[in-house]
Amino acid sequence: MSENARTAPPGGIPPEDAAAWQRIRRYAVPAHMIERATAHRLAGDWRAACAAAGTETTVDLTALAAAHGADVAAAVAEDLRHFAPDLLRWHLPRVLGGRTVVAPNRRVVLARYGSGPDAPQLYVTTRAMVDGPQRLRLHCAPVDPHARRHSYASWVVEDWTRARWFWDARHPAELRAVAGPADRIPFFHPDGTPLREDEVPTADPGPADPAGQAEWAAVLQWRGESTEAFAAAGIALDLTLPPNAYRWSDAVAALKGATLDPALLAAGVRRLAAAGAGDRFEFAPHWRCLLLVELAPDGALRARLVDSSEVRDVPRLPDHAWRPLPDLHLVRTGRTAPRELHPLVTAALFPAAGPAAGPPGPAAPRTVRVRCVGEWHEVRSRGGVLDVPHSAEEQQRERALRAFGGDVAGCFAVREAWASGEGRLPRALRAERRELFERVQHGDTPGVLALLDAGLDPRVRNGRGQGLLHLLPFVRHEELLPRLLEAGLGLEEQDDFERTPLQSAVQNGGTASLVRALLAAGARTDVTDNMELSLGQVVSRYKRADLAFLKELVEERHPGINFEEYDEFLAERAEWGDFEDDDYEEDGYGEAGDDGDAAVKGDAAADGDAAAEDASDGGAAR
Repeated sequence: MSENARTAPPGGIPPEDAAAWQRIRRYAVPAHMIERATAHRLAGDWRAACAAAGTETTVDLTALAAAHGADVAAAVAEDLRHFAPDLLRWHLPRVLGGRTVVAPNRRVVLARYGSGPDAPQLYVTTRAMVDGPQRLRLHCAPVDPHARRHSYASWVVEDWTRARWFWDARHPAELRAVAGPADRIPFFHPDGTPLREDEVPTADPGPADPAGQAEWAAVLQWRGESTEAFAAAGIALDLTLPPNAYRWSDAVAALKGATLDPALLAAGVRRLAAAGAGDRFEFAPHWRCLLLVELAPDGALRARLVDSSEVRDVPRLPDHAWRPLPDLHLVRTGRTAPRELHPLVTAALFPAAGPAAGPPGPAAPRTVRVRCVGEWHEVRSRGGVLDVPHSAEEQQRERALRAFGGDVAGCFAVREAWASGEGRLPRALRAERRELFERVQHGDTPGVLALLDAGLDPRVRNGRGQGLLHLLPFVRHEELLPRLLEAGLGLEEQDDFERTPLQSAVQNGGTASLVRALLAAGARTDVTDNMELSLGQVVSRYKRADLAFLKELVEERHPGINFEEYDEFLAERAEWGDFEDDDYEEDGYGEAGDDGDAAVKGDAAADGDAAAEDASDGGAAR
């Protein structure tokens, strides 16, 4: 029996992935994002819909018409009128492994307008930084299939041109047809309620029950009987090891323990072949296992283990053609209710469940019991402070004890752990902290504001020592920065990497407008991180052309602050040409339409930044 058989139900996904998907569905696409993006789309404003769903756009319909003709521009415009960026974000591949973020370095191709190499494609790119802001960028242009994302990473292409139900508001109902046979979705009754464990087939139910056959194939794969599972789905599987067997010696075991849906695989390959995508595909159900699946002229499906050198020019099978749909697993196992899914997804998969409201909003802080000096005390975020039931004198004594190196305990230890990111917190407070930082990670500014309005203490830090000011690149700083400063959060507080909020903004893809706002608020520029890099060097490291003004400002005011060895290293790399194919412009650092270079000497914005620097640095290069 495979490892998955001991941890995941037949046709399901491993518990660790299910837990991550549960959080993704709760936080990654909040209900207000869906509502705003949908309202703009229905009003015919696709650009506003993209902005509401955290998607920048470089699409220029006038330029498209000039370069490729009016018909192409009209076809693109028609697709954009029905583009649902919130639905696309819902279905994007994720990193998992404990994270909830969008998979980096992805080029998700949505539509092609022509067949030649110069034909434009509508596509979305994800960022290079795994834990960076979750902004996306929408493009429409010809694509070089051999272009690399960076010198150290290739693009991973997700072909959704034949999966419009993931992004086109005209096609979400097709997701139901992909999920399983017409009579019912596998592992669900026709009314959408999950099958009980004793209702799952224990033998092949025969062709009269196609959903049952799909379930039986999943049961066989769950048992580790891959050959039989593929056969039940109509695929002849050859487990002969490829010639380079030393590299793939455990490929058979990896395949038997892989999370895949054999029936979905068979249907997906046939669907793609019928749409003209080809009849040979490669895919890796496990990193130690690579498969080639082929549709023969007689309609038979075959799959076999291969070496990567054999399928170098074979198209990659999209993940949606073989991976179980996480929404079905979450509903089936009770982790998520149908009403909490994206409304278009619920309408397609669970129409009997009624209209969906989308993911629930944040819960208000609640009282937590803490063991303190032999008693149980109640601690709660209230009025923007983690309130503890101790007098001002008691709290003063604890601060003095801490200042002299003493250990704090009970309520005071909890409050210190909350404000430092170190130490243990009660489970309920850990959940509150996680909720806040998950919403920050996914750019849920209204959710963060709702938590602050409910009294949450904003001095909280995560496990990396980052406070809310450090994470402003992820949210709308125009709404949060003034509020956090008013609450007393400091612009020079450092995280575990010795970065101030301004350094974090440069490091983590904060926009030029955020950097200007921090400078205007008095952030210092004579700072270095734990690598001893100055702000100007971090600008160079990440090729932040939009922050050239900041580099000039640092070099002018603090000429001796740079780490010389790093400058020499960058100069050598430039001579080697290592950066020539780096494509940082598509990383979404700058806001669309923001050249980021307006703050040059003599510019009014630069004068404002300099004035802020004078106020912060006292007019001296410290």
